[in-house]
Amino acid sequence: MNVTVENLSPIKKKLSLEIAAETVAVELENAYKKIAKTAAVKGFRKGKVPREILRKHYGSRAQYDATGPLINNSLYKALLDNKIEAVSQPEVVNSGVVEEGKSFSYEAEVEVRPEIVAKDYSNLNLEKEKFSFDESVVEKQLEQMANSKMQLEVTSRKKARDGDTVVIDFEGFINDTPFENGSAKDFELALGSNSFIPGFESQLVGMKRDQEKEVDVTFPEGYGAKDLAGKPAKFKVLVKEIKEKNIPEINDAFAKEFEAESLDQLKEQIKEHAMAQEKQRIEGQLQENMMNALVANNAFDVPEGMIKNQLLHLKDNFTQKLKEQGMTLEMLGMNDETFFTTYRDMATQQVKGELILDAIATQEEIVVEDSAVEEKMQAFADQSNVPLEQVQKYFENAQAMAGLKGQILQEKTSRFLLESATIAEVEPQQPEQAVADDSEKEES
Repeated sequence: MNVTVENLSPIKKKLSLEIAAETVAVELENAYKKIAKTAAVKGFRKGKVPREILRKHYGSRAQYDATGPLINNSLYKALLDNKIEAVSQPEVVNSGVVEEGKSFSYEAEVEVRPEIVAKDYSNLNLEKEKFSFDESVVEKQLEQMANSKMQLEVTSRKKARDGDTVVIDFEGFINDTPFENGSAKDFELALGSNSFIPGFESQLVGMKRDQEKEVDVTFPEGYGAKDLAGKPAKFKVLVKEIKEKNIPEINDAFAKEFEAESLDQLKEQIKEHAMAQEKQRIEGQLQENMMNALVANNAFDVPEGMIKNQLLHLKDNFTQKLKEQGMTLEMLGMNDETFFTTYRDMATQQVKGELILDAIATQEEIVVEDSAVEEKMQAFADQSNVPLEQVQKYFENAQAMAGLKGQILQEKTSRFLLESATIAEVEPQQPEQAVADDSEKEES
């Protein structure tokens, strides 16, 4: 087998391969043997058709069947022999025809990791938010926790008010004609939730139990059912029950439901957790600032295959988090195509950052010690509350261990960079300023 390698760009190579006629003959023979087992030719029994007859009737098929093995068996050997590490599936761009007695030639293109020499990574000038903590976060978290324990109870009040949940029967009409899917019985509606047609809920405020009423609304122009969009409608509504929120009092007894000895202890736990999250956010933002600076200082192309793999990784993580909340991409109005479009720049930036960190680690001879691997596995065991032996068994897999070492190497390289950086503390952004900055980024 003759192989010629051509550099098309820093991230793409072309391989031109010529396979000897002897190898072609072997694959053609294999193809004809498989065909012979099922070949149906008049006058011959299956498996007994002479080769010349097979060649006449099935020659094109044999040539086609032999092409795949010839390419598969030679391409990956050529990559190994030439020490080419593909980052995506190679693509055959030009293929000859398999013919008896002749060599077979084809060309394939393959994406490779760019060979980067990182520059301008020492003494980076970075900004980091000053840590500050808003005590009101604790009270807000307590309110959310109390609301999570909220129960709906039938009220003794005669009239419904905003915030109540009413149990209703309703039927909708357009021009005095009922419309499809416009009615329901024993429907629970939270007044003020804005989950129904605009104007509907507000007209139920003040209604009494067992009271009937006609409610006039207009469907929004952008309503999902096009036959209803923009049309005025009338609903006949019967209020059957009125329920109010029963939110538990925030006290020591409440705290014990969250495994705290007292309300003061619960508040302290909430504060410690919130402070840890805020510090983690600030460190994450510093890390992002560092990566942005590195990418700005090092321009290079990224293989499309690496971007696609990172997008798939992002999507898997995102959909898993949505699943935990009982949601899907479709519920957010997204599909694979819109997700990939939305997060493509992020994926590209992340891939570039990882490649630069790997290059810096090589240049600075940063390595991962066995003790660091052991510490990381112990940390995983502690966080997951599983035996260390179980974690160690998982990382017996070579691919999993390579991923773990890669993560540790990047963390170690990041610490190396931050130790040499000049970090200026800045005041925390106010929410309105953060929104304004995000708008400017989108416009630029």
